[in-house]
Amino acid sequence: MLFLLCLVLALGSANPEVSSDNEIYPPLWEFVPESLDDFIVSEEKAVIDPWLYLDRLAMYKILLNVTAQFLDMKEPGNKKNVLWGLPLQNGWQCLTGRLDDPTQQPLGGQKCNSDQKSISPKSWWACMNYYLAVIPFLGAIDAGFFPRFNHSIVISPPVEFQSDFCYSIEECRSFSTELMDKWKSFFELIKTFNKEVEMSVPSLSKEEDKALSYMWAAHVHSINVGLPRCSKRLHYHSNPEENFGKDWATAVEFIAATNFPTNFQSTNNFQKFLPHRVLLANDQAPHIDDFSEEENRVLATLHAINKYNKITGGYLLKLWKKAMCSEEGKAAGRNLLQNMITDPKLAPETIARIIIEMVKNSGCKV
Repeated sequence: MLFLLCLVLALGSANPEVSSDNEIYPPLWEFVPESLDDFIVSEEKAVIDPWLYLDRLAMYKILLNVTAQFLDMKEPGNKKNVLWGLPLQNGWQCLTGRLDDPTQQPLGGQKCNSDQKSISPKSWWACMNYYLAVIPFLGAIDAGFFPRFNHSIVISPPVEFQSDFCYSIEECRSFSTELMDKWKSFFELIKTFNKEVEMSVPSLSKEEDKALSYMWAAHVHSINVGLPRCSKRLHYHSNPEENFGKDWATAVEFIAATNFPTNFQSTNNFQKFLPHRVLLANDQAPHIDDFSEEENRVLATLHAINKYNKITGGYLLKLWKKAMCSEEGKAAGRNLLQNMITDPKLAPETIARIIIEMVKNSGCKV
């Protein structure tokens, strides 16, 4: 309940005039390889370096292309595909300097427009993102999405912290069999779709609801597996940035419980007010001078969610998940997430629906 109140108080007066026509692609998207055939093959091996921004982004673009026929081809650019959330988040991280070496002077992502842009293995965000880039990519390979590619694929390790990552299907299974199985299951599931599925908010078909459920389960598990391996990097960041990272990881679980469609437009709308730069030692939301009112409020809201969830020993998340046990509850949750910025006037009515579902689903096991 405190979570819902925090959302209303923090975002209830956000600007309702947000455009629904955002065309924000990840930086350098037009220069990113579109298929495995675009990589240089040497000695029957195609080398992908996820510590180069373009290579990591290429894995996402390739996944979008090979899943288009199963998820959506009804809009130009495959924009209804739920995998858009992954490259768009990676692009935001690049633009805001969160893929840079945090031990160096913050650059604010100015070099994100360079085709030589590298990703620092010292960055907590880059480390966590690895588990949402390489692991899904290997999961798609394991699910048989590239049967015509006759060369082996080599994933390059970083220059340091090599033991924090895995580089092949077999090695990643030894890291976490469950994680690999979840991503493989998602890709195997969508291959069974015999029609184009339109991803929408808030109503979902049975097929898309199941696909999103599988994807979000894999997404959350990627974060849970990555957190202990990436945690040593947190001390490289400022305390406010460290707290923001932890807050964001918790918020993802609330978002995931709604089966929120991470298509192109929904993701762009949702991350529009995320902080535009790395947080510095003296930044204290909601009073950061060079942040917009909305950015300050989003930071304060995420922190409140994590804070109260910790205070309640995770009970806040459990209550939220109970409300999301029913289709009606998940629809109300998606509606709240989608409209709390673009149309905050809908928030009170939506929250009332969520509370009703919370009561109705009190016996749901989460």
